[in-house]
Amino acid sequence: MRERIKVLITVKTYPTPSWKHFETVCTAGVREDGSFIRLYPIDFRYRDVVDQFQKYQWIEVDVAPAENDPRPESFKPYMSTIETIGPVLSTKDYWAERKKIIFQKPIKSMCELNLSHVKDCSLGLIKASSIVDFQAIPVERDWVGKAKAAQMQIPLHGERKDLEKIPYNFRYIYRCTDPNCNGHEQIITDWEVGQLFRKMRDSYGEDNALTKVKERFFDFICGPGKDTHFYVGRVNQHWTWIIIGCFYPKIEPPKPPKQLSLF
Repeated sequence: MRERIKVLITVKTYPTPSWKHFETVCTAGVREDGSFIRLYPIDFRYRDVVDQFQKYQWIEVDVAPAENDPRPESFKPYMSTIETIGPVLSTKDYWAERKKIIFQKPIKSMCELNLSHVKDCSLGLIKASSIVDFQAIPVERDWVGKAKAAQMQIPLHGERKDLEKIPYNFRYIYRCTDPNCNGHEQIITDWEVGQLFRKMRDSYGEDNALTKVKERFFDFICGPGKDTHFYVGRVNQHWTWIIIGCFYPKIEPPKPPKQLSLF
C-alpha cells in the first residue's frame, strides 16, 4: 500500500552498480516517532538536484513496502514525490536537535541485535563502548562480474556517470555495551568514507589518504571527547550486520545539581 511519510535522513552508503537502476545508494532514516526506515533503491547521483537531500534533513516521500525483501524497515521510495523540508538539523548544544529524534527508541547492544531475527529487526543504532581500531583491508581495485557489467550500461536518458570502486574495505573493531561482549569486526559503507578517501588520495597520494581517513573516522569520530554510536544494518540475503553510518556528538558535561531554596 502506497503512503506518504516524513523521514529524517541519517545514512547514505557509497553507491554500488545495479543492472536495473544503474547504481543504487542504500539510504536510511528515522520517522517522526523514532522508528527506522530503509529507502531502497535510490539512484542518487542520477537524481535532479532538488532530489539530492542531505543527511539530517527532513524529507517527505511516497513509499510502498519493498518487494522480495523480508527486512521490515525496507520501503520502495517514489523518487518523483520527494520533497525536502527545511534545513539540515543543527549540531548546536551537543546535537540536541538530532538527539531529540534519534534517541526516541531504546538503544540496544550489538550483541542483542545479533540475536534478533531478520523479520523483526534489520536497522539499529548501537553505542560503541570501546573502539579498538579502524582498518583498511585491500580488495579488488575494479568492479567485477555483474557489478562491472552494470557499471558499463548506457542510460536511456543522459550520460553514464563513472562510479569508482574503492579498493579497500574499511572496518571498525569495537566492543558494544553488552557486559559479555567479545568484540565485533564490521565494515563501514558510509558514503563519506569513500568520498574522503578519493579526495585525500587525489591530493596527497594513496598511503597518505589511508592515514587521513583513519584520522577522521578513528581519531576524531571515536575520540575521547565523543559519544560515538554506530548506525547498523543487515545486508539483504546474507543477513550479516554492517556499519552504515556514525553518530558522534561531543560528550555533554554533567549538569550541575539544582540548588534548593532556603525560603
